[in-house]
Amino acid sequence: MTVAFFMSEQALITPETRKLYPYQEQAVENIFSRLVNLPPNANLLFQLPTGGGKTIIFSEISRRYISQYKKKVLILTHRIELSKQTSDVLQNLGISTKVINSEVKSLPQQSQYECFIALVETLNNRLQDDDQFLEDIGLVIVDEAHYNSFRKIFHYFDNVNILGVTATPLSSNKKLPLYQTYSDIIVGESISSLIDQGYLCEGLTYSYDVNLSSLRIGNNGEFTVGSHEMLYTQAVMQSKLMEAYEEIGKGTKTLIFNAGILTSRAVYDMFKKKGLPIRHLDSTFGDRERAETLEWFRNTKDGILTSVSILTTGFDEPEVETIMLNRATKSLTLYHQMIGRGSRVLPNKKQFRIVDLGNNARRFNLWQFPIDWKHVFVAPHLYLEQRYKDEWDYEMENDYQMPDEIKQRFLNSSAEAFIVRDRYLMSLRKGLKPQTVLEESLEDHFGRIKDNAADFDEAFELFSLLSEEVKYRVKQFAKCINATNNYVDYQVQAYNSKLRRRIMNWFVE
Repeated sequence: MTVAFFMSEQALITPETRKLYPYQEQAVENIFSRLVNLPPNANLLFQLPTGGGKTIIFSEISRRYISQYKKKVLILTHRIELSKQTSDVLQNLGISTKVINSEVKSLPQQSQYECFIALVETLNNRLQDDDQFLEDIGLVIVDEAHYNSFRKIFHYFDNVNILGVTATPLSSNKKLPLYQTYSDIIVGESISSLIDQGYLCEGLTYSYDVNLSSLRIGNNGEFTVGSHEMLYTQAVMQSKLMEAYEEIGKGTKTLIFNAGILTSRAVYDMFKKKGLPIRHLDSTFGDRERAETLEWFRNTKDGILTSVSILTTGFDEPEVETIMLNRATKSLTLYHQMIGRGSRVLPNKKQFRIVDLGNNARRFNLWQFPIDWKHVFVAPHLYLEQRYKDEWDYEMENDYQMPDEIKQRFLNSSAEAFIVRDRYLMSLRKGLKPQTVLEESLEDHFGRIKDNAADFDEAFELFSLLSEEVKYRVKQFAKCINATNNYVDYQVQAYNSKLRRRIMNWFVE
């Protein structure tokens, strides 16, 4: 098991919240100033981490738009929970709102409404029957815009602007990148910034190494459900999950995310036999059964809810303290969505725990790791092609093989190997920053130079002899954190500069 600080992403936003936080106010100003200058049929995308308050931001934009242009706003969602949440916020802002769900077959009297909230599939059915189903729409807002299901109804709305909002501007369909729909992107506050300001929780990630070599990748680029079920229903994986829960999450309100229903039910059975308070939830549940399950979870202090995909969006339970990823994913979006369920800040909750049983943190880096979302928007293919391998490369398990003639110059030092991968995992286990590995490596090299150099000139000669080993270790470290070649070049220069300074200061002292 490895452990690392891991930042989360959920600000304290409720339907009753009227006053925008400063960063939300700034986002509204930025977006609205761009919208008013957009020509008809030009579309804009806005990115903000899950929990940053996208709903309250686009609700305020709706209010301003309706007030200034006297036209109506259509908000598209793909889940009933999202439509209810959005409706509550809009009503609280004094906007007359109509939710278009399966029960709404016609809208003969539309003048009383300023804003419509529609489930995309329902609205698509209504527009196929009557392409004039909605009147006087001036702005369309798309929640969770990374889903491609919305595109099929855009052609019904001519001469309007579309504002898409998402935490991860990476299309769910790699053949239909978002830059084909949206002309530009506005990037909001980062996860780390929101944490620093106290709007999001700080999280702690516990990573358990899992052999994922049996997983298969489907046509959509994601690990298949079938191969997940084969792996995660095995006794060894079930035991690892229970061990992780008892070590990390016991006594806390916990969400467990699985890839398949069989796995989730197996998890339910195992926890139930232990006498633990647990429920199972998946997409086959009816509305009433689902509502009852969620109500039970909300009212159970240390309740455990094991689920399949269904709670990644549109679900909000601030008291969740532990997120368990009992699955692997190749989707950066899904990775963020799952973890975001536990990141809401409460007066007595400033941290939450993430248990990773799918090598996901290794695949995507830690939660707080900066992501250039503008680059994701213009070059999504670079983020869909995962370079990650679930078996470590051979060189990751070995130290640099120093030539014998160089070894002879370091006979006064210990011959103990310095395995970067092992040091990296150890730093995570201790909750240290990954950069600690390079700091330890530098100390190792400086110590060997001190042990074997008789004078200043010999010290710098030994320094030169270590250059290949320095490059080797930095490259290993870069693989651990999935860094780029440019990062390697920069770190090698920085490493050598620091080591050179240490040598010079040693002789000055």
